Amino acid sequence: MGTSVQVTPLCGVYNENPLSYLVSIDGFNFLIDCGWNDHFDPTLLHPLSKLASTIDAVLLSHPDTLHLGALPYAMKQLGLSAPVFATEPVYRLGLLTMYEQYLSRKQVSEFDLFTLDDIDSAFQNMTRLTYSQNHHLSGKGEGIVIAPHVAGHLLGGTVWKITKDGEDVIYAVDLNHRKERHLNGTVLSSFVRPAVLITDAYNALNNQPYRRGEKENEFGETIKKTLGAGGNVLLPVDTAGRVLELILTLEQYWMEKSLNYPIYFLTYVATSTIDYIKSFLEWMSDSIAKSFEQNRENPFLLKHVRLLINKSELDNAPDGPKVVLASMASLEVGFSHDIFIEWASDTKNLVLFTERGQFATLARILQADPPPKAVKVTMSKRVPLVGDELIAYEEEQNRIKKEEALKATLIKEEESKASLGADINASDPMVIDVSKTHASPDVAGHHGAGYRDILIDGFVPPSTSVAPMFPFYENTYEWDDFGEVINPDDYVIKDEDMDLTGIHVGGNLDGKFDEGTASLILDTKPSKVVSNELTVQVKCLLIYMDFEGRSDGRSIKSILSHVAPLKLVLVHGSAEATEHLKQHCLKHVCPHVYAPHIEETIDVTSDLCAYKVQLTEKLMSNVIFKKLGDYEIAWVDAEVGKTESGMLSLLPCSNAVPLHKSVLVGDLKMADFKQFLASKGIQVEFAGGALRCGEYVTIRKIGDASQKGGGSGPQQILIEGPLCEDYYKIRDYLYSQFFLL
Repeated sequence: MGTSVQVTPLCGVYNENPLSYLVSIDGFNFLIDCGWNDHFDPTLLHPLSKLASTIDAVLLSHPDTLHLGALPYAMKQLGLSAPVFATEPVYRLGLLTMYEQYLSRKQVSEFDLFTLDDIDSAFQNMTRLTYSQNHHLSGKGEGIVIAPHVAGHLLGGTVWKITKDGEDVIYAVDLNHRKERHLNGTVLSSFVRPAVLITDAYNALNNQPYRRGEKENEFGETIKKTLGAGGNVLLPVDTAGRVLELILTLEQYWMEKSLNYPIYFLTYVATSTIDYIKSFLEWMSDSIAKSFEQNRENPFLLKHVRLLINKSELDNAPDGPKVVLASMASLEVGFSHDIFIEWASDTKNLVLFTERGQFATLARILQADPPPKAVKVTMSKRVPLVGDELIAYEEEQNRIKKEEALKATLIKEEESKASLGADINASDPMVIDVSKTHASPDVAGHHGAGYRDILIDGFVPPSTSVAPMFPFYENTYEWDDFGEVINPDDYVIKDEDMDLTGIHVGGNLDGKFDEGTASLILDTKPSKVVSNELTVQVKCLLIYMDFEGRSDGRSIKSILSHVAPLKLVLVHGSAEATEHLKQHCLKHVCPHVYAPHIEETIDVTSDLCAYKVQLTEKLMSNVIFKKLGDYEIAWVDAEVGKTESGMLSLLPCSNAVPLHKSVLVGDLKMADFKQFLASKGIQVEFAGGALRCGEYVTIRKIGDASQKGGGSGPQQILIEGPLCEDYYKIRDYLYSQFFLL
């Protein structure tokens, strides 16, 4: 049998819940994505809690909460300790996303599921890979190769390719095949016939046509109309995901229309986010990279968007129409929640949603058709303690400190007594045991205990000492002819150390937080959360425009037909969308389509058989290799035998080998071949899906009709025309595009 592959969904099937899946390859357990929702509901992680300790590696695909939000909690509370792999943008932007989540919740609740230290701990040892970089696992994962590839949708978004013994397992969710302002499209279509493809059905029922220019123009005109009428525009956005595309779209529109209305980007980590983004140009679209190489233009040197990290800055902004991009997109917490409550009652204002809200969130409720006329919300804020509450808090803290100090003192005394007793018993018999002297108990208790506590506090006495003493360590140094010998590694600042150097105020790449964010964290004044229920009258205009950056249903079906996996696993999507895509794929993609439920393990082991064989020197001496890209290939005729150790081997044929039919190896792209013929002086054009060459010859590519998925299976190149000089010339040119074996 082939490589053993099992898939077990832990969250995110037959619904729009966060994504988390267990993929086992020959007993090596991958946790692919570790998401949570904006409610941070621990019950969603119950399936993960059962298996967290068995995970061997974690792969993260996107830098948002739905894909990595549970990572700090899982590592702190669930026993997850496996190495984590991601691209650099997923690491950096995911870190900022989790900071934003924590800070937003800490302002409105006694949030205790994880802390900033837990976030740092979860991310600090993450292994960062570049696109198409093959990473070979070791130990239990020996023989497994993982590689991230472009997914689109979010910066650093990843299609994970896992290879074992020549068989590929592809994990590809939240894709976008279209090129955008700051992102290239996914490369999933470049993979053909993988053993297993795991993908989502989130957009399977969404077939809306996409014309970027028209949609962006409609987006800008809608905002401009509201501003012109004297209203404000609120865009609830994520921390560092799709908001980047919106910022570039607004910058371009403001420049083209010469608008002067202020635009604000308001999150706790806004400045840090944009500073990091400026350094990630190589991860963005080809057009951005080319523009920077030629003209040193960085599109995130923003001219019209102002970065804010505190709502007080927005409150102090000049009166008048304005656009605010504020976190969170769900409207559950964060600046967008507070701004919505303030602006919702004004008919001139607009709340513009650019992505579907998570299930059961305020954003999802407001996106209903028709939208509600009023909603109940909870308004919470953190206020400092005063008066009797402050006195009671301080007394409680003092009591806790005294208890901890007393407990620590008792522990130290017990340890010192045990240490002293053991040392005295084993030492010189002439040493007097001071604990057995007949000194006055009062004197010993009053003086001895006090001095002993002073001497011992802060360090543990050496086991060889018979009485408390201050520690002394003799520093020994190595010297050579040039002086003291040093270790250069002691003076190297590692990336992880740079990240953990503390809070750097100013918002540049050397630190984590902006000045306002840092002051918020450093503010240790006693405080409490005050909440009250409000009924908000929704009189403002509510509009949803799709800027999610995901492929629609029609495109997904086309991509799947091209990739044509041997086995397909569908996850993450409503029950209706999942079932719809499943039935389509059974008819048009492959006969093995699975849509498992939570904690249902499915075996998608390949039906192909793979064997390891040894090539003998006698056989290889007669093999002629030909160069094919980065590889060398050859046709081999051999007999199967066994070595002395029992391993299979290929031996030269004992009988005469019949001639084999010629094999043409390669992948002809008609557009490239058209340019090649044109360079040879042949008049060529596309007509009816075929290539018209000269006056008489036609070349067309057709797929194997017996293979589901059309052109995804074996293909044939047909050359048609009368036997003439042009025919033979063009055929020779065609053969030259392949490698002949």
